[in-house]
Amino acid sequence: MRELVADLRARTAALTDGGAGGDARSIARHRERGKLPVRERIDRLLDPGSPFLELSPLAATGLYDDEAPGAGIVTGIGRVSGVECVIVANDATVKGGTYYPMTVKKHLRAQEIALADRLPCIYLVDSGGAFLPLQDEVFPDRDHFGRIFYNQAQMSARDIPQVALVMGSCTAGGAYVPAMSDETVIVRGTGTIFLGGPPLVKAATGEDVSAEDLGGAAVHARISGVADHEALDDEHALALGR
Repeated sequence: MRELVADLRARTAALTDGGAGGDARSIARHRERGKLPVRERIDRLLDPGSPFLELSPLAATGLYDDEAPGAGIVTGIGRVSGVECVIVANDATVKGGTYYPMTVKKHLRAQEIALADRLPCIYLVDSGGAFLPLQDEVFPDRDHFGRIFYNQAQMSARDIPQVALVMGSCTAGGAYVPAMSDETVIVRGTGTIFLGGPPLVKAATGEDVSAEDLGGAAVHARISGVADHEALDDEHALALGR
């Protein structure tokens, strides 16, 4: 039994020690873009010294050729400004934070806990949307990707607060997460929200457009109204979220 417990702790530590699930190169590139690793974001969001009950940290272990540690998302329950909240945070160092089938299940499980216990839900969004090579397993029925937005609607109907902090890409179906939240913060220069990015616009219309002009902070905080607050960087976004 002790060996099993030691193995569990070692596997969990391997996922958490670097601040994110990606390799050292991915984490370094993430920082070069001015972004904090996912676990540092969560640490700064939570009340200082308060515990974080992580959910399903070993999800996707042994699946997808071990290319999606933790299923590319961190979920759990923590205290923010004295309030117990469910936190759903994409890990962009793992395949750009895209959604594998197990990522969807992990996200849905966190929302179900928020619904059952009436806990506010905070989304730290940094995702390229669905992992397209496995899209036939991500989208197929009512208990897959689309269920995320159904759950958001259910939480809204029950007056369970939802806050989204857009701290990176928020592409395709994932763009509905901030749009359906009660309050949304977007980071200037790194946060973007759109259904299709610049390459898709180029392919469809022949027009060249930057990600910032297409769906950056200025667009959504000043024109479209999708975002309520514009942040200067990750730290500022987390402070606004608190």
